Amino acid sequence: MFYREAGEFKTSYEDDQATFPIAFDRWRYYVIVALAFLVVPFLINPYWEQAIFLPFFVFAMAALGLNILTGYCGQVSLGTGGFMAVGAYACYKLMTGFEWMPMPVIVLLSGVCAAGVGILFGLPSLRIKGFYLAVATLAAQFFLIWMFNKFPWFYNYSATGQINAPERSFMGVLVTGPNTSPWATYLFCLSFVFIFAWVARNLTRGRIGRSWMAIRDMDIAAEIIGVNPLMAKLSAFAISSFYIGMAGAMYFAIWKGAAEGTEAFSIEISFLVLFMVILGGLGSIFGSLVGAAFLTLLPVLFKNILVGQFDWPTDIAAHLEIILIGGLIIFFLIKEPHGIAALTRIIKEKLRLWPFPH
Repeated sequence: MFYREAGEFKTSYEDDQATFPIAFDRWRYYVIVALAFLVVPFLINPYWEQAIFLPFFVFAMAALGLNILTGYCGQVSLGTGGFMAVGAYACYKLMTGFEWMPMPVIVLLSGVCAAGVGILFGLPSLRIKGFYLAVATLAAQFFLIWMFNKFPWFYNYSATGQINAPERSFMGVLVTGPNTSPWATYLFCLSFVFIFAWVARNLTRGRIGRSWMAIRDMDIAAEIIGVNPLMAKLSAFAISSFYIGMAGAMYFAIWKGAAEGTEAFSIEISFLVLFMVILGGLGSIFGSLVGAAFLTLLPVLFKNILVGQFDWPTDIAAHLEIILIGGLIIFFLIKEPHGIAALTRIIKEKLRLWPFPH
């Protein structure tokens, strides 16, 4: 009864193509954004910051990047962890080499460095696709991690091989280092995710997004109608790697404060982000955020309920979590390949017509 568009009349193409064409959706969006920016910073504590919000923001940014490449352009990638490592190590070198540089600029430049590497490893996509492209990006994952551990310059010749984020402030507030306030790191990462989710939404709805989707659906037909496959694929790799590189910078500098390539950016990270995209929904900005939220909250729920409340052994809870994720992936691939975002869309369409048959 509450989800209706009766009485809402569109008088322009701009109104008809709006992201939220129904007033209820628009106001719900405004309320969520207002709560996120104006209420949560006053309620957040260190546990919520480190266990829920920062992991969500980092993986939401990474999932947005991978969804641009895989969901919208159809180019399979298993090198997400490697590109996150590029962003993390670029962030470290910029923080230690340019102490005067503002932290937002460092995160952006880290993404630019990752975008350059993404273009380089995206060149094989011009000749290969599918399983072979996945193997090529998997090779990028292992090569990048090997490179960061092999050459001491990347970690400033540290004896342990670990990189540690020095303290940096933005607008007089610490955003990196051990003395940060939860609200400061929360707002810093939230601002990045909010801005670049909006950018991704507009990119995918514009000319460049349509060229990506044309390549995804049928690359030969797309080339016939005038889409340049070179520019479409390389732009998807560049923008995707840019997002993933920023996620790696936030992972290292804002969330963890330290990283070691082999452990922090292993192949498990690549698969985790891929699972987020599959569960949330391929080709959906909303699906990227939902998938990241689901797989970020699931371990926390298992830890607090099964281990904290029912005293289950930690290893059994962890194994059960893996089984559940695997089962959900199989279920969605069979029943709803477009993930939770598609289920949400179906529910909304039925609500708009209820109680009449659809």
